Amino acid sequence: MSDVPASRVGWPDPRVVEALERVRAGKPLTYGLTNYIAAPLSANMLLAVGASPAIGGIPLGAAHFATIAGGAWINLAALISDTPELLLETARAANAASTPWVLDPVTVGAGIEATDALAAQLIDLGPAVVRGNASEVVALAGGDGATKGVDSTVSSEAAIPFAKSLAQRTGGVVAVSGPTDYLTDGVELVAVPGGHPYLTQVTGAGCSLGGLVAAFAAVVPDRLQAATAAHAVLATAAERAASRTRGTGSFAVALVDELSLLGVA
Repeated sequence: MSDVPASRVGWPDPRVVEALERVRAGKPLTYGLTNYIAAPLSANMLLAVGASPAIGGIPLGAAHFATIAGGAWINLAALISDTPELLLETARAANAASTPWVLDPVTVGAGIEATDALAAQLIDLGPAVVRGNASEVVALAGGDGATKGVDSTVSSEAAIPFAKSLAQRTGGVVAVSGPTDYLTDGVELVAVPGGHPYLTQVTGAGCSLGGLVAAFAAVVPDRLQAATAAHAVLATAAERAASRTRGTGSFAVALVDELSLLGVA
């Protein structure tokens, strides 16, 4: 556990509301490398909050999109179809253009040495935000994350010290997803309560959160505030979606609905 008390942030905190308004007004181009399973939901969730998504590892265009985008995210599950070199090239291009980019280290700690090595290379390129489950964050920080496939075996609370250490190392923000999400810039600690267990039962929901964080980082200069707002917006939309659906299938559709309706008079 961390000795830093966490401030709790959620909807309708004025900072969260303002951040969502900025996304809707700015319609930031948000470029992502992710897997083809998560891409449709990621794109729809980005459209629902007002962002303009572009997704896919076009071999001759990835670096270009990372340069012109307002924000970008790289999900290691993109390795299903993209090469490690393409992920690294995209991260370098984003850095060169001062495009804030988000790393989602899916499967890190699951025992795939090549993926863990690539994640370490990407971490050295200084992502603005690292967003993962507790096991992935612990493993990235050098602990024993013991990821079970894409699922965490560690509580988000237990990952707090590792998240703080990793944030200090990268100079960015680290976000740990769980029943309560924890986010830190290495000094300040924020807790985002809420959400719903259905989020863990819909393919691509976690991956899509990386895209939301990138969209918010495109228009909110404070990286911790941007990432916190994205998590709070998703948590609130999930709660509202679950309250009016009977199962995970209808929840996935309602989640996009609620994101599009959040903050709209």
